[in-house]
Amino acid sequence: MAKYIPVIGLEVHIQLNTKTKMFCACGADIWPPFAKASGGVPATPNTHVCPTCLGLPGALPVPNKEAIEKVIKIGLSLGSKISKMSYFDRKNYFYPDLPKGYQISQFYFPFCKGGNFTLEGGKNIRIREIHLEEDTGKSFHDGGTTLLDFNKSGIPLAELVTEPDFRSAEEAVSFCKKIQQLVREIGVSEADMEKGNMRLEANISLKEVEDGRTEAGLLKWEVGSKDLPDYKVEVKNINSFRFLGKVIEYELKRQHELLEAGEKVIQETRGYNEETGETFSQRVKETAKDYRYFPEPDIPPIEISDSWLAEIKASIPELPWEKKDNFIKEYPTVATSSAEIIVEDVTLLNLFEQAVKLSGKDNAKKVADTLVNKKETRVMTPAEIVEIVKAQASRPSMSEAELKEICKKVISENGKAVEDYKKGKEASLKFLVGQVMRLSAGKANPQEADRVLREMVGFVGIVKEKKID
Repeated sequence: MAKYIPVIGLEVHIQLNTKTKMFCACGADIWPPFAKASGGVPATPNTHVCPTCLGLPGALPVPNKEAIEKVIKIGLSLGSKISKMSYFDRKNYFYPDLPKGYQISQFYFPFCKGGNFTLEGGKNIRIREIHLEEDTGKSFHDGGTTLLDFNKSGIPLAELVTEPDFRSAEEAVSFCKKIQQLVREIGVSEADMEKGNMRLEANISLKEVEDGRTEAGLLKWEVGSKDLPDYKVEVKNINSFRFLGKVIEYELKRQHELLEAGEKVIQETRGYNEETGETFSQRVKETAKDYRYFPEPDIPPIEISDSWLAEIKASIPELPWEKKDNFIKEYPTVATSSAEIIVEDVTLLNLFEQAVKLSGKDNAKKVADTLVNKKETRVMTPAEIVEIVKAQASRPSMSEAELKEICKKVISENGKAVEDYKKGKEASLKFLVGQVMRLSAGKANPQEADRVLREMVGFVGIVKEKKID
């Protein structure tokens, strides 16, 4: 039986939170304040429009400086090379929600080229480019009728394109969650997937490999090399991390079954049916030639001067991973898992800092454990949290030796979960921690259990050899 390794690339579409649209003065915030708070509906259709975003003859585009600065912020945060001179291009295709018959995008000279992102465990994901474009309108299908809302048309959209470096659904989901955290932290997007602020596309294929071919060798692949599969299946408009994982897992299974049956996998664009959990064919996948890209004649080249670039760079706040590293250095007694939870939540971070200020750094670990383990602390004052910490200090705690004995027992009785964790499935570790809590009757500290289990099992970080038989 042949062996296959997944080859997965991602395209992450991020709506930028600018005041106006990409090429006109229409307001870009199409969600009224009450709708944002209540999860309601966006603005009345076709009320945030003008001749430019409706594609009417004679209307000329004017680039949004704020949008350019925000896409460059993303690029700088991910180590991209910023183009000194950038251009916009026309991407030509027909669809009812694209009023001009073309989309103003970037193909030849995007603002951001290259870049890298490191997943938990040390695996590097290469960024191919981050370009800026305008969003399309939205179609609503009702029976035999299709309605069009152009409020979204022209909203600035950053498109982050990765190299095909992912080997599992879990890696892809982890990456997208971190990108969501990043763009929120640096203030360029709300990245609310329910509102369409962040949308995902996955390019999925399987590479047949000979015996002995390892993940380490595959990590050296480059786009366009002869080692890449001769096809890829694109699944578009994925609107949640959960669905992204399901899409990838389903596609890998579908493609594997086709290849094992001696059939060829068609290069195509597919959609995802959320009810059945299956993908379905939409159309033959286009190539760059099909879009007939050419430079946008109505927009001059955009020059990024050194002084402007320095100004943009200076406006970038502390990045999420920098914040975590600095937090761990300042509070070394706090478990890494707790540190990650706290720094990702502004409310928890503020409570932690104020409570530690009241109780002293010696109690940092206890404060962190209390905040992470007790959800009700989110609505408490720092003084109330300190009181809980003092009360817990008077209770007997489990010794390190006792905890290790329980962890050994859990590891020996749950071999499959241990192996899954070694393959990079973080959820399996949470299951093991839960077993420790059960056997200890709740006396074990979950953060300490997490730490001891990681030490005992060891974390490979990335799968050294992953095969689908």
